[in-house]
Amino acid sequence: MITSTQELGAKIRRERKRLGVTQADLAMTAGTGTRFVVDLENGKPTVQTGKVLQILQALGLRLEILSSGESSP
Repeated sequence: MITSTQELGAKIRRERKRLGVTQADLAMTAGTGTRFVVDLENGKPTVQTGKVLQILQALGLRLEILSSGESSP
């Protein structure tokens, strides 16, 4: 479970590196700027949600929102 922008950024960084993708390549694939990817991976709390979703999609990740007590399928 991710509970902070820092945890989200770290997860994105790990997945990007696992895939062997540079920050610049990820930014181009997702349609964002490299600076955005850097800020996101560093856990900057002011990043734009729409762009975060583009990054997740480009990495093949999905975002699930569950209520307390609910478990992932």
